[in-house]
Amino acid sequence: MRSVTDKPISHLVLTHYHAVRVLGAAAYHAPAIVMSEKARSMVAERGAEDRESEFMRFPRLFAGYDSIDKVPPLTWPTVTFNDHMSIFLGKRRVDLMFLGRAHTAGDIVAYVPDENVMFTGDIVEYRSACYCGDGHFHDWPSTLERIRDWQVDAIAPGRGDALVGPGKVNDSLDLTVDFLRSTYNPVARVAMRGGSLKEAWDACRAACDPKFSDYAIYEHCLPFNVARAYDEAMGIDTPRIWTAERDRQMWDALQG
Repeated sequence: MRSVTDKPISHLVLTHYHAVRVLGAAAYHAPAIVMSEKARSMVAERGAEDRESEFMRFPRLFAGYDSIDKVPPLTWPTVTFNDHMSIFLGKRRVDLMFLGRAHTAGDIVAYVPDENVMFTGDIVEYRSACYCGDGHFHDWPSTLERIRDWQVDAIAPGRGDALVGPGKVNDSLDLTVDFLRSTYNPVARVAMRGGSLKEAWDACRAACDPKFSDYAIYEHCLPFNVARAYDEAMGIDTPRIWTAERDRQMWDALQG
């Protein structure tokens, strides 16, 4: 960041509640930390469990954590909003908006009107797997279409290249929708006929491996995506909280 600007950080916007966001955010020492009201409620509801789950999934990221004298806590927002708010930075306006459930129930985007650029967080990925473990498969494609309706000139996605130009923007939206549907549909077919999570996993791999196996974090995301797709197909609208124990139970089912 300091290679781009020496200006002080006045606002930190967290696009959603995941521990990979709210664990490190305190290091920026921003006077204003902004989240959607729903995202804040998810930090309260499941932030601690999400942190413990991340510890188990990514031990290499937490090497030496136990030796830290003052362990950094979860980062809590100082400002929240429901559907829309604007931040004014001199002559520049930044619009923060909730456009619908997607990667989580509380995702927001940041839109910069004078440049027609949108920061989408993990709602949009480019040639990277979507993490859907806390997602909403039925809502997510509609949220992507609302982003498309803005006709932005560029998107900063959650992962992958900066998407500059309408062609690259639309390509990324199409690829994200295809990833979601290719994941959900085979899993749902298995779940609704009473098949097991392992059968759903095999069906998802058969559909997705040929198209997405070279995507970043594909192997990491796949089991969590299958588990969430299975639950949603069975009518579980609110994603179940991920804990270290639930992670283990999922792996036992997939390996069984």
